[in-house]
Amino acid sequence: MNHMMGYRRPNGDVGIRNHLLIIPTVICANQVCTRINQMVPDTVAIPHQHGCSQIGADKDRTFDVLAGTGRNPNVGGVIIISLGCEVVDPHALADAIRPTGKLVEVFDIQSVGGSVKAIQHGVEIARKMRAQLDEMKPEPVPFSELIIGVKCGGSDATSGLASNPALGAAADSLIQQGGGVVIGETTEIIGAEHVLASRCAAPDISEKLYHIVDRFEKEVERMGADMRGGNPSPGNIAGGLTTIEEKSLGCISKCGTAPIKGVIEYAEDIPKHGLYFMDSPGNDIECVSGMAAGGAHLVCFTTGRGTPTGAAVIPVIKITGNKRMFEKMSDNMDVDVSDMLEGTLSLEAAGQVVWEEIQAVASGKLTKAEILGHTEFSINRIGPSL
Repeated sequence: MNHMMGYRRPNGDVGIRNHLLIIPTVICANQVCTRINQMVPDTVAIPHQHGCSQIGADKDRTFDVLAGTGRNPNVGGVIIISLGCEVVDPHALADAIRPTGKLVEVFDIQSVGGSVKAIQHGVEIARKMRAQLDEMKPEPVPFSELIIGVKCGGSDATSGLASNPALGAAADSLIQQGGGVVIGETTEIIGAEHVLASRCAAPDISEKLYHIVDRFEKEVERMGADMRGGNPSPGNIAGGLTTIEEKSLGCISKCGTAPIKGVIEYAEDIPKHGLYFMDSPGNDIECVSGMAAGGAHLVCFTTGRGTPTGAAVIPVIKITGNKRMFEKMSDNMDVDVSDMLEGTLSLEAAGQVVWEEIQAVASGKLTKAEILGHTEFSINRIGPSL
């Protein structure tokens, strides 16, 4: 396969899905958004806990993640629903998404006249917009347009030995085709940051990498906490991981061998070609949501313990090196590379298996998380609530 099937957006971006996204600007609008989502097929809603009682950088982060998710190329149309009195400005949010040229509508519950009228109004808009999106047809697009996120969660000893290196080989294959890869999880490079820093394309990039690790460690210290209380997690330890450093060395193997061309902030736009590092928590859903907001088309997610989570607007491919878990959680797993541990599957061949799955999903194959309807979404917070 030398191309994928994608939806060309008015601004030139390419999506591998054609979602109609319903965005609540604030927690108070969640129920209205969820009801519209339930009543109109082929829509996706992203309820969240934020949007009001936030200030400064924390308020900006909520806005940036919502705007970035709306701008994601996999989204063809957006309906923004506000309560009408929150700190996140729904019209500013619409203005941040409209330059993509995609369909955007916005209204608030207070002006429309309450929840029932807002649901009726939203359903009417959603049905019309979904009909417009259904007229769009995918076209052949080169893999140089594709950006994938690489993520691990529920790791065990097989992650660093099999699934992460296999994903790294697949990441190299995409970069060789001109595509882009983003790795995150600042918490999970601690103890191995010098290895990644040595791969940075310029001294200022390695300095920024060290800076975001230092910033995170200082925040943990400010809380008076010991990171080792939560990392490695109880499941990591039960799965055979002993230290943060051991976990981190396995973690970084999933981004392959390309030079790191830049370090970007959480939910910041991901440049199109080459390997980038995004400052993000290790928390699975917050990390993946940040990658989606940055413009990733899909995320490859390795796990040894098993996890069902997906994402709202991007496919999540689950990859494991743990055969027992693959058989036990077959509902949730997409790719098994456990034969690497038996010595019957080479790293190169395992990388090819993952790369072929990426190509298939990029052309419309549904992941297990998509089939099961997983649309997890979570915004990483900075500050206190007012």
